[in-house]
Amino acid sequence: MINFIIRRLGVAIPTLLVLIVISFIMMHSAPGGPFNSEKPLPPEVLANIEAKYGLDRPLYQQIGTYIYNIVTHFDFGPSYKFKDRTVNDMIESGFPVTLTYGFWAFVFAVVLGISLGVIAALKHNTKGDYFAVGFAIVGQVLPNFVMAPILVLVFTLHLGWLPGGGWRGGQIQYIILPVVALGTSFLASIARITRSSMLEVLNANYIRTARAKGMPFHHILFRHTLKPAMLPVLSYLGPTFVIMITGSVIIDVYFTTGGIGAYFVNAALNRDYSVIMGVTILLGALTILFNTIVDILYAWIDPKIRL
Repeated sequence: MINFIIRRLGVAIPTLLVLIVISFIMMHSAPGGPFNSEKPLPPEVLANIEAKYGLDRPLYQQIGTYIYNIVTHFDFGPSYKFKDRTVNDMIESGFPVTLTYGFWAFVFAVVLGISLGVIAALKHNTKGDYFAVGFAIVGQVLPNFVMAPILVLVFTLHLGWLPGGGWRGGQIQYIILPVVALGTSFLASIARITRSSMLEVLNANYIRTARAKGMPFHHILFRHTLKPAMLPVLSYLGPTFVIMITGSVIIDVYFTTGGIGAYFVNAALNRDYSVIMGVTILLGALTILFNTIVDILYAWIDPKIRL
């Protein structure tokens, strides 16, 4: 198991470095620049500004310095558009907001999704199964940019129960709508995968044999069914967790949460390359990290994967 973990880490670290290099090259190959505007700056002024941020040096030197600062000081550099702020400042202020509603959206989707999928499998071809399947279909065809205005229309404008935007330090009434809007489509997917996996395991020969021998159903369910049935779900939850805790640009912008997605949108519009790079690397690093953790958990559950 330790050798497997070392092998996975040996793949994860170079992958992150490749991500940084490719993102950096693509960002600096894009037309325009962070200091271009409708009113062009005098060449001397533009040259001074680029020299200040090291943009006049060869690209390989810029990449080397950028990676060195991240590795040694976890420094993503200054913002090119907001002179009094660094990329680290923006991540520190925006990411906790995104992480908060993303985490609860993940909990919301996993708890309800797995419960709904298990119930649907156990109640196969009954009204409960039809309800779960119908909910999964509706949930999957309603992405968050459709779900968000529907929730605001119903719970804010019509019923007046919940605020339609803002954050106010993460008060519960401001979290509910972003959580539901972000988590519903994932909840539906988790329910569908859980149901399919459970049905496959419940129809396996060893489960039929256990039933024929008179083994109690709760014993079959908790000791012989749930664990193998959760393998496909676990594979789905790894990248899903990263997607959800890193939030959604739509949710951040629509509900004005002040999360990291809003910074990313503003940076893209302003060509603030350092902020775009910082957010991209953060999301990429989290994706690689949690995929590695899921692979390790997967190998722990199924030892054949370690080979």
